[in-house]
Amino acid sequence: MDGGEGSGRELTRACAFRYDESRGPARGTAEHIQGQLSNLHINMYTCRECENEINQATELCPHCGADLTAPIPGAEAPGAKPGIGKILLRWGVLLGVLLAAIWSFLWFVVPERQGNPTAQAEVRAAESLREVRAALVDFAAAQGGAYPRQFEAVGERVRLAAQLAQSVNYQIQYTPGPVDAGGTIRTFALQARAGNYGFRNFYLDDTGTLRATRENRASTSEDPPY
Repeated sequence: MDGGEGSGRELTRACAFRYDESRGPARGTAEHIQGQLSNLHINMYTCRECENEINQATELCPHCGADLTAPIPGAEAPGAKPGIGKILLRWGVLLGVLLAAIWSFLWFVVPERQGNPTAQAEVRAAESLREVRAALVDFAAAQGGAYPRQFEAVGERVRLAAQLAQSVNYQIQYTPGPVDAGGTIRTFALQARAGNYGFRNFYLDDTGTLRATRENRASTSEDPPY
């Protein structure tokens, strides 16, 4: 018996002091309770007034009674959302600025398209003929009354007038008069031929009378004044 009791006490003593480091602390031990408290502490917050730990969802501090839903003094309050009236006003201003920019672009970039295009083209053709005649008269005045055999000899002034006529699909033709006994040209005739059907054709000579016709032919000195 003694031998059996002695060996039993030894076995009990040996089992009592066995420790497995690979296992965590047993439930109910100090280490287990401390771990649970640490996890609980992670999920807790502190009151901004008394700095005691409180639950995250707490609105009134149970320790000091502070209202935790009130804004922090000195912090900027969140701005109120603008009403529908202010929103519409802002969009209206932006839309007005956009329309003004588009209108300015069209005003300065897009060529003029108002009015009757036929009448505008005929007016420019007539202006071109008058400008060419004025240049020829000035040339003759400087040459003792002699007109050139080709009106390109007059220079840049005639070239610009011809380009103005071409911009509205008109072609200017210069016909010098006969050469006199002294080899000088004293007269001339100008014609502006329309490239579009139904537009007027013009005639202008050294007399200064501008004539026109709507017939599909070149205008002559027999047509009525314009």
